[in-house]
Amino acid sequence: MLSGGEGRDVRASLPFLCAVDIFSDCDIAVFARSQFAWAGLELWRGLGFSRVMKPDFEFERAAHARGFERVAGVDEVGRGPLAGPVTAAAVVLDPDRIPEGLNDSKKLTKAARERLYEELLQVADVSVAHASVEEIEELNILRASHLAMLRALEGLKTPADYALIDGNMIPRDLTLPAETVIKGDARSQSISAASIAAKICRDCVMLSLAQQHPGYGWETNMGYGSKKHMEALQKIGVTPHHRRLFKPIHNMLYQDK
Repeated sequence: MLSGGEGRDVRASLPFLCAVDIFSDCDIAVFARSQFAWAGLELWRGLGFSRVMKPDFEFERAAHARGFERVAGVDEVGRGPLAGPVTAAAVVLDPDRIPEGLNDSKKLTKAARERLYEELLQVADVSVAHASVEEIEELNILRASHLAMLRALEGLKTPADYALIDGNMIPRDLTLPAETVIKGDARSQSISAASIAAKICRDCVMLSLAQQHPGYGWETNMGYGSKKHMEALQKIGVTPHHRRLFKPIHNMLYQDK
């Protein structure tokens, strides 16, 4: 990743004082509000309380205040399934045309995801990319996820100049300034938008694969290890779209070796 202040994984760099030298006073305030307020919320939840949180545009505004113009939210879906690709999306939102209702895709109904995705295609720069089962086996699932993220960023109509990456790790080959946002799909509207786009597009892939390989229930479980999927593996066997290095598949293939 780039050296210097921009691009550091500052939200994972504790203690807080270590980050002071790379921030302006304004940036320190933003960092304190975002990182420590979120930690406080997690403690609040741990004590048995709850609060409905919705993503906002604060991370994007902070990047804009530092001079970045095209801030892309990046998220992936499909690390855990036993079959199918891992998919990532990058989305650059127009601050004046942010769709209502953006949230972590897992918190939305299918109808809401589809509506928001169609709206995003009209008002935002959206790019979706995949890493194949073969690439997952060659690289491992984490590196394949990062590869899909890089491809998604490269596919934007106009290049981003800053990236908000969901999670706690910046892809090693990313060359533009970036920061990670833990649970970003529930905190940043751009990352929420990316989570929706990635989910919609990976689901489409799995629906297509389900037609080619009926019986595994991919049209509903999307490749995850549901009961129907596991039973089908025993009865029908492993397809070329299964991740052979994932433990349940690996054990099935090499149980006698």
